Amino acid sequence: MKKLFIYYSLTGNGDLVAAEMEKKGYDIRRVELKKDMPKKFFFRIMTGGFLAGIKNRAALRDYDSDVTDYDEIVVGSPVWNGRLTPAANSVLARTDLSGKTVSFILTAGGGTAPKAEERIAKEFPGSRVVILKEPKKYAEELSKLDP
Repeated sequence: MKKLFIYYSLTGNGDLVAAEMEKKGYDIRRVELKKDMPKKFFFRIMTGGFLAGIKNRAALRDYDSDVTDYDEIVVGSPVWNGRLTPAANSVLARTDLSGKTVSFILTAGGGTAPKAEERIAKEFPGSRVVILKEPKKYAEELSKLDP
């Protein structure tokens, strides 16, 4: 069974998760935005939070949406404004996940993401959702990735 972890990371938390997923036998596909987020923290959180809040889909750089060779897909995303990032929204919109086992790993500053979980439950009923509180600060959170 081939497994793929598709993720977006702005601050490096997702990269730590990707390294753990690779150890568990997942192929890794990092998503890049065509247009970078603002450099200054205030503008970055305002822009990102607003775009996530309106369920925006970001333009992605060289995204390979072909997942036909994979049985299991895990989507990784930070949580912005309680929601999935525009990058994750684009992945979900552009990738045919039918017939796949789909789960999610979310990184959230507060350690919870009820709005994101609600959306996932509606669109992907029965999907596993793991929420990690900032693995860069709390390395022990990565232990939640173990089944």
